[in-house]
Amino acid sequence: MNSHYRSNLRDMEFVLFELLETHQRYGRAPFGEMDRSAAREVLAEAERYATATLAPTFSDVDREPLAFDPETHAVRLPKAFREAALDYLASDWLDLEFPPAEDGQAVPPSLRWCVTELMLGANPPIPMGINVVPQVVQLLLTHGTEDQQHLARLIQDKRWMVTMVLTEPDAGSDVGAARTRAHLQADGSWHLEGVKRFITYGDHDLSDNIVHLVLARPVGVEGAGGPGTRGLSLFVVPKFHVDPATGECLGRNGVNVTGLERKLGLGVNPTCEVTFGDGAPAVGRLLGDRHAGIAQMFEIIKHVRMLVGVKAMATLSTGYLNALDYARTRVQGAPIGRGRSPEPVAIVEHPDVRRSLLSQKAHAEGMRALILYAASQQDRVLASQHAGLPDAAADARHQLLLPVIKGYCSETAWRLLGQESLQVFGGSGYLKDYPIEQYVRDTKVDTLYEGTTGIQGLDLVGRKIVRDGRAALDELLGEIAATAADDVTGFEAESALLRTALADFGELAAVVVSRWNADGPDGRAVAAQDCTRLLLCLGDLVIGWLSLRGCVTADTALAGASAGDRDFYLGKIASGRWFVRNVLPGISAALVGARHATSTFTELPASAL
Repeated sequence: MNSHYRSNLRDMEFVLFELLETHQRYGRAPFGEMDRSAAREVLAEAERYATATLAPTFSDVDREPLAFDPETHAVRLPKAFREAALDYLASDWLDLEFPPAEDGQAVPPSLRWCVTELMLGANPPIPMGINVVPQVVQLLLTHGTEDQQHLARLIQDKRWMVTMVLTEPDAGSDVGAARTRAHLQADGSWHLEGVKRFITYGDHDLSDNIVHLVLARPVGVEGAGGPGTRGLSLFVVPKFHVDPATGECLGRNGVNVTGLERKLGLGVNPTCEVTFGDGAPAVGRLLGDRHAGIAQMFEIIKHVRMLVGVKAMATLSTGYLNALDYARTRVQGAPIGRGRSPEPVAIVEHPDVRRSLLSQKAHAEGMRALILYAASQQDRVLASQHAGLPDAAADARHQLLLPVIKGYCSETAWRLLGQESLQVFGGSGYLKDYPIEQYVRDTKVDTLYEGTTGIQGLDLVGRKIVRDGRAALDELLGEIAATAADDVTGFEAESALLRTALADFGELAAVVVSRWNADGPDGRAVAAQDCTRLLLCLGDLVIGWLSLRGCVTADTALAGASAGDRDFYLGKIASGRWFVRNVLPGISAALVGARHATSTFTELPASAL
């Protein structure tokens, strides 16, 4: 059967090896076994696997929905989807994500994120649930007690699934309002009581056991508990009790799914209400015997935020390529312009369709460059750690870009899939005959997962920019300024537009930060109105910068390009120019809006809205 999935392996290789030149680190410690040639083989095999094994069950939720038995609290996945997920769970592809053995070779994060893009583009619910497993293993190995480190190895060897359990019915983005309680027992274990919701893969039939990582508030323990996020601790709570000596699953723990969420999209991904202490004690262990729940959980959250951004970008990329295929074959309407034939042409020849396709291409490929640029900072961090010289600047750059990747990619992909990709299909795009309508449904949640876009904006300003006195931001802006300082031959207009956007973004950031640090009615509350605006503008700026660099790289490569690559490079130049010319000027408009922000809107009575 034909796959819905359209990958873009050529653009991945362009960004990795031509634009970012990551191959200069590939093949060297700690990535000694992964040179450029080996990396290309990995990508080619990953593309084949994603297309042939994962993609065919993408729409299974519309043929066979999830089954939930409230009597047994059990969730059953659609048969074909389950088989594909089991294959991925047991595959060598997941092994790329697990921590390497002490004498093992590391895989560059930038390459791992490319593989992840392929899997997410083919069938998002599978890697969205499964790719968290290696991160939990790493967390338990790094912070866990000896028993919890043993549990980590059991999870890896037995391919048990895991969950992140944060959200409650009355505590969504405000995690600090969580009311789930943990009571210390005489044997050092804890009994948890409470209800959590929106738990991804809260139950299913993929593995013999599920290990839940649960944020809860200790009760009656000196030095622990208390209000807010600081009072939360992280507990390891398995679905089935485990014999630590044999790894055998024993009796059922007091952890039950008591509801299955009915959702707009991602219907095959079991999102559950989970009740702890339901009919029997929910027995857990404090992670690492330390009350540091939020800090520990955020090590997973950071990875998942990147995962969500990659998912959104991967879906927009395949959405664009599906729309492009359709536009090349759908014949309708005479061409616009004098001297043209009155015969109908493929709609790809119509100017507004061409505009739409360029917008999709420029954003999808620009977001890929943004993500892999951030991933290349992770490459630098691992390489520097191996050399014994930690690269704090690379780590800070990666941390700065995380909320941008999560917020910008999710908002942009959702908007363009609906406004542009589906629109190219016309009325056909609204039908289930094509995958676009499912892409739209499945992508909206990306703006909500692991912190809404507003939360990401506040995180960017408060934690990533203000907390370090703008050091990481200013270093990034300085690098962009070096590119924009002089006109690039052949791209003089784009160079000038980048300089203007950079200057206006710098003023926008100064306005927001000064208000954030100010007291009074025009202080932080007014700044908070523009945190999301600042995040989206930073995404535009970095992508515009990388797009201009991509134009120059492609233009240089054109001279010696093969016939096949010539069209690719011409497309890179055209989409890069399009982004800089059509998107970057929006930063100047955003600055005008921010200058006129006042407390009028924050002080408006809610009854007047």
